[in-house]
Amino acid sequence: MSTGGTLLPPGLQRLLLLPALLTILLFLVVPLGFVLVYSFLTPGTYGGVVWRFSTDAYLQFLFERDLFDDSLTFNPAYLQIYARSFLQAAVATVSCLVVGLPTAYFIATRPPARRQAWLLLVTVPYWVNLLIRTVSMLFLIRDEGPINAALLALGVVDRPLRIAYTDFAIGLGLFYSYLPFMVLPLYAAIERFDFRLVDAAYDLYADRWTILRKVILPVVRPGIVAGCLLVFIPSIGAFIAPDLLGGGRNLMIGNLIALQFQSSRNWPFGSAAAIILLTIVLLALLLFARQQRRLGEARG
Repeated sequence: MSTGGTLLPPGLQRLLLLPALLTILLFLVVPLGFVLVYSFLTPGTYGGVVWRFSTDAYLQFLFERDLFDDSLTFNPAYLQIYARSFLQAAVATVSCLVVGLPTAYFIATRPPARRQAWLLLVTVPYWVNLLIRTVSMLFLIRDEGPINAALLALGVVDRPLRIAYTDFAIGLGLFYSYLPFMVLPLYAAIERFDFRLVDAAYDLYADRWTILRKVILPVVRPGIVAGCLLVFIPSIGAFIAPDLLGGGRNLMIGNLIALQFQSSRNWPFGSAAAIILLTIVLLALLLFARQQRRLGEARG
């Protein structure tokens, strides 16, 4: 790090990092530490915790305890919620990639004077609060909404389509909520792409599919990876879209955790569910990073 060409002493460099480290410590490490501790405690009668060590919260994730003989029976209900959440997040990620890649390519290939206007059109809807946007989408897709009204008026359907309060509505909400998180990293990657490589590929008689697969995608791959991570990770723990668009019928992980801290008042299990999710995501990211490092070493 340098200022005016002068290298800062190491002590001053560490001092400049101190605000960021304190922020991470106070607002990330400490709260996660409390969540981890709470997951190994006993739930209180009316919420909160009793400071008595227990692993029942983690046992509850996989097993159901009999009220009479205290035996444990395997219960896949929570595993199904996690599986549904990961599936919804994966579908939302793929949908955002399919729409976001051509959108980012289109914006990046416009004249420089027009790119900012197109980016503004992508980001302006997201200046509005997420809750308001989700409620607005619910009005659009409900049985009496304008989408069904238009389809009925055109004679496409003879009864309103059941869109709201379905898995499809949840996926649509996730797609709409996180699409810019895919477009912006892809745009940043494509904007730096040297399009003379495309011209050279055409000169070598490559078709469009070959150019996309062998020339463009390998170069913009970091943007694809960043966009997929930015969409997939928040989609797993999404709360508003499943709660409003899904009607609370098909729980996702975010709704499950919220219920434990609200109506169920089982703070240890809510904490355990959050820790399990965090562990799964971190392990997946570590495996992905290791795979990418191996691929980089193989190419090198």
